[in-house]
Amino acid sequence: MRPEPERRTIGTVLVLTNPAAGSGGAARAAGTALARLRELGIDVRSAAGTDAADSLRLAREAVRDGAVDALVVVGGDGMIALAVQALAGSGLPLGVVPSGTGNDLAREFGLPLGDPRAAAEVVARGLALRVDTGRITTADGASRYFASVLAIGFDSLVSDRANRMSWPRGRMKYNLAMVRELAGLRPIPFRLVLDGDETVEKELALASVGNTRSYGGGMLICPGADPCDGRLDLTLVEAMPRAKLVRFFPTVFKGTHVRHSAVAVHRAARVRVEAPGINAYADGDLAGPLPAEIEVVPASLSLLVPA
Repeated sequence: MRPEPERRTIGTVLVLTNPAAGSGGAARAAGTALARLRELGIDVRSAAGTDAADSLRLAREAVRDGAVDALVVVGGDGMIALAVQALAGSGLPLGVVPSGTGNDLAREFGLPLGDPRAAAEVVARGLALRVDTGRITTADGASRYFASVLAIGFDSLVSDRANRMSWPRGRMKYNLAMVRELAGLRPIPFRLVLDGDETVEKELALASVGNTRSYGGGMLICPGADPCDGRLDLTLVEAMPRAKLVRFFPTVFKGTHVRHSAVAVHRAARVRVEAPGINAYADGDLAGPLPAEIEVVPASLSLLVPA
């Protein structure tokens, strides 16, 4: 059961926009949200980074300066993931005007989709829910937070391949990368240590670590995950023949895949994961190579949510 949100006074906000999100729709959503916030009497400052690094700099400056009551991001899951790097552990609330393609985190918390006016009204009400984040430290020593799902295994290999491709663009690039990766599908030997005492050694097709339930625009990979329980959900899918894996994937959209005999679900606060040649992707972004240490960071993010 989720805790009750806290009432926060929202007088001044910084609205940070990714103009490219949602095929350019974020810029239009930002204009609508900015206007509604001002109608509601909120002092609005707006910014758009020139790239991801610049956006992260702006978010960190908002935290450091302490001059705003919330950071509001306009964009998709990638923009939220960027903001989480600055906000986790700070206490400064995160507001979201969803305008990406996946919007998994927004969907998880019932934030208004396709309605920037309503999303602005959520910000103005100032109901802040303390939610968990995950933190991964990879073999290269890099560390980052994630708010939704960490992907390792087949889906991360697909992302690796898609990132190497210059054509096609958009979702079709990912689809083509998946087809090509399926052609060379191989079992991946994993070793996972849960909470320092339970060891799982299996050949897997994929493994996901969820703070929330879905990724990829509604794929319920960790259908039992609760972002307020101080635990991470692990969904482990054993290696299976290519044809069976193709039939298996559609069940992920409904979350019924966890009933399959090849799927195991675990919960843990800390996980060490090892798998040769595998990168981890956190909230859709490259986190780094395995092995990695993964842990939940309880109640580390303050998120503005509907009543």
